[in-house]
Amino acid sequence: MTVAPAQGDGSALLCVKGLRMGYGPVEVLKGMDIEMKPGERVVLIGPSGSGKSTLLRVMMGLEQIQHGQITFGGDPYITADKGKTKIDIGVRKKIGMVFQHYTLFPHLSVLGNLILAPCKVAGESRSSASERARALLERLGLSHRVDAYPAQLSGGQKQRVAIARALMLDPKLMLFDEVTSALDPELVAEVEQVILQLAAQNMPMMIVTHDMWFAKNIASRVIFAAEGRIIEDGPPEQVLGNPREERTREFLERVFHIKT
Repeated sequence: MTVAPAQGDGSALLCVKGLRMGYGPVEVLKGMDIEMKPGERVVLIGPSGSGKSTLLRVMMGLEQIQHGQITFGGDPYITADKGKTKIDIGVRKKIGMVFQHYTLFPHLSVLGNLILAPCKVAGESRSSASERARALLERLGLSHRVDAYPAQLSGGQKQRVAIARALMLDPKLMLFDEVTSALDPELVAEVEQVILQLAAQNMPMMIVTHDMWFAKNIASRVIFAAEGRIIEDGPPEQVLGNPREERTREFLERVFHIKT
């Protein structure tokens, strides 16, 4: 099995060690170890049910773990303590996440969605948050939709707004969970282009995707997971082009319909 186990040294941005998580007798994550360096773009691929999205939800404190720990920037972040999950809320604020189904507030305008957390959570003034939000929307090609409501947006626009909202809290790591899977094919490119722009600015990110073209073009590392375990971890040209593990090859053959 070709994996790069977490070492936990001082240069790691994120270190996941021995992560186990499940629902009753059903174990979803079976001892995952991941180390992520600053500036890395880690793409998680694998069949449905392999634990990819669950891992991201754990990293946002949305799921309880039974064993293991996560450190961020060398600081303790999530630990399992006597069957309960302990989370450092201050560390969690440094991580942003964009979900598959947008999760925008339908009763708020685009601007309202962006400034809600900075004003309510960070205590920023409305004028300051609005100025930053407008500048960010300009960067993402959405300045003309600042007063629109989610119901008036296309799927691609909604997802770009969701990305902008996460960026408003100045995250040190971005998590993307299959953010293009609910979009029509012609809208996928506009969302992927935004993420590629963030990558060009060295934003660390972890991405779950089924789009192998996107994975190849954005990843600095690709991790293949199956049945709650990491099977293979390496550069995209190796994992996607010349996988060492039979399980990885089987998956890619089904995805690409070719022999690797």
